[in-house]
Amino acid sequence: MSDLKNVENFSYGLEKIFPEAEDFLPILGTDYIEYYVGNAKQAAHFYKTALGFQSLAYAGLETGLKDRTSYVVAQDKIKLVFTTPMPGTGNKEIFEHIEKHGDGVKVIALWVEDATKAWKETTKRGAKSYFEPYKQTDDDGEIVRSAIHTYGDTVHIFVERRNYKGVFLPNFESWESHYNPPSCGLKYIDHMVGNVGWGEMNTWSNFYQNTMGFANLITFDDKDISTHFTALMSKVMINGNGRIKFPINEPAKGIKKSQIEEYLDFYGGPGCQHIAVATDDIVFTVSEMKKRGVEFLYVPGTYSDTVTDRVGEIAEDLKTLKEHGIMVDRDDEGYLLQIFTKPLTDRPTLFFEIIQRKGAQFFGKGNFQALFESIEAEQAKRGTL
Repeated sequence: MSDLKNVENFSYGLEKIFPEAEDFLPILGTDYIEYYVGNAKQAAHFYKTALGFQSLAYAGLETGLKDRTSYVVAQDKIKLVFTTPMPGTGNKEIFEHIEKHGDGVKVIALWVEDATKAWKETTKRGAKSYFEPYKQTDDDGEIVRSAIHTYGDTVHIFVERRNYKGVFLPNFESWESHYNPPSCGLKYIDHMVGNVGWGEMNTWSNFYQNTMGFANLITFDDKDISTHFTALMSKVMINGNGRIKFPINEPAKGIKKSQIEEYLDFYGGPGCQHIAVATDDIVFTVSEMKKRGVEFLYVPGTYSDTVTDRVGEIAEDLKTLKEHGIMVDRDDEGYLLQIFTKPLTDRPTLFFEIIQRKGAQFFGKGNFQALFESIEAEQAKRGTL
């Protein structure tokens, strides 16, 4: 991704231009996602084993990095970084993040043409700076990065790579490992969902619109996303070229505690609830992940009985989809298939969505009821519903 000539080949599913988005901040794609975790080596091993990621890069004591250790894994266009603090270095921020949130997403890094301009444009529009633009260099060239705060303790780092040919970032070296399980077929990040507190959805959707030039693609209210017991509201924000999509969720009043409230309680505030990753063959991907121990939400057995009535004819075998609990929905452009993992950490917080778009560009509104019932069943087991 270091060569800007490759931008045209960067397939992110949604390639439409959204004129209502003020594209003063051209974003080329998601650069990487960084987790702060209690044990980076073990977290990287889990994502390699269970989700099919491959070793990419490493930074730590051996590379001259004294205050933390980071392992980078990759699968197609997806890069995940797992970072653990080293004791006695005065690096309180990572320790405090892990104590408060458990293992969770700290950085959503965005690939931009000009990291200095990105920082200037966003901060002059009201974004709080996380760090000012600065250059990092090594024998492979130069990286420029800058960063701003967003919801909770999450930050966006702007990454400028046009003059860099290294494996990842300066101070990182190639991570050579004899253990690299085969891919599970994950291609790119389709969207990332942020959970925010009561009454904060509009605050943060306005932030993305006014500070970063995004547009509101679609809004869901508590009538769209609810069951008899719980509800939420959501606004989906999208950048000008359609490559970055950030749904922002907030709780809505219901009889019992919603999944958003549960997340906020266990995460200790707003944060990234789930990462939606795209595949070209969801049956293969889910089958592989199940073989490797990934657990998925159970979809009620009667759900598949009405799929044909709701979405019409599809290419996939309905019996196979039912066996795996894969959901289907349709919009004016086509249909999509999706499924959600159970939480990937001990706290009921971060999880993954696996999605295959067969033309559809929206977010499976027709699946909300079944999805909520599945989530509520898990909440009931945990005693948090």
